[in-house]
Amino acid sequence: MSRLLAPLTAVPLTPGAALPPLQTIATPALWGWTIGGVLLLFALDFVITRRPHEVGTREAVGWSMFYVGLPLAFGAWVWIRFGGDTGLKFLSGYVVEKSLSVDNLFVFMLLLGGFAVPRVLQQRVLLIGVAGALALRAVFIAVGAVMLARFGITFLVFGLVLLVSAVKVWRDAVRGHDDEPDVNGLAVVRMIRRVLPVTDGYRGTALVVSEHGRRVVTPLLVAVLAILAVDVLFAVDSVPAVFGITGDPYLVFATNAFALMGLRALYFLIAGVLSKLVHLGHGMALILVFISVKLILHWAHTVWHGVPTVPTLWSLVVIVAILVGTTVSSLAASRRSGGRRAPA
Repeated sequence: MSRLLAPLTAVPLTPGAALPPLQTIATPALWGWTIGGVLLLFALDFVITRRPHEVGTREAVGWSMFYVGLPLAFGAWVWIRFGGDTGLKFLSGYVVEKSLSVDNLFVFMLLLGGFAVPRVLQQRVLLIGVAGALALRAVFIAVGAVMLARFGITFLVFGLVLLVSAVKVWRDAVRGHDDEPDVNGLAVVRMIRRVLPVTDGYRGTALVVSEHGRRVVTPLLVAVLAILAVDVLFAVDSVPAVFGITGDPYLVFATNAFALMGLRALYFLIAGVLSKLVHLGHGMALILVFISVKLILHWAHTVWHGVPTVPTLWSLVVIVAILVGTTVSSLAASRRSGGRRAPA
């Protein structure tokens, strides 16, 4: 992976207008240590959660603090080792990824409810789903890095993708999340049930079991694959969004890894208060619009050098301001409506 994500020579957009190659702070050794650390954390999570149990508030708070403190400590190391601008890029990217993951949690909540996943098994579904999602995003990041290095117009494409995503997120926020998802209508669910027999109930943490002399899958596997399928759609938003903050594929991977690893604990921590964040979707849409404009300006700057770009510090300020404003307005609106989640 480190060889694939190394800086590449850019292809000129127009005669005489060459793009600089993507730069990365990572050496092969740093990639190795980072990937090894991520795998170790996932292995630790699987060992700790090997016995299914319902996650309490105290456990969720403890793990959430750990998975927030870990990226902050990593960000401090990046700041000290590679400078303040690189540290700000990591922090900004992490804030974007974390905020997008909070909005995604509501969809996960509906999916877990739609599959009637027992509470004692929910953390196992999320853990397997997150591990698979990170592997999928690594592929997205690798492809995105190569495209950005070879084709400068990719910045424009990513910007337009985020703009379209922002419109969809805004419409979903206006419509609200009151409807239960039609899990049977998901393509991945239809495909599995068409080619494989599915048990009529859960079998603990087993994904595949043997019944009547044949192998059959359990609803747990179907739920995990549904989570993975939905996360592919989320990656279309999140990966270009972080590339809008930094072009360094290592930092993009690190922000995705830290945000995803803390998703399981965050789910159980905020599941009870997520319904109060009635304007969260609107805030996410505004963030996507801002990053979209930032990407388009960056592309335009490579063609016409007089076009201004958005500094990293201002990116962080705008993103945090939107999140704070969204949270304050959400809590105020929720208080006025008696705590019911309703479209703004």
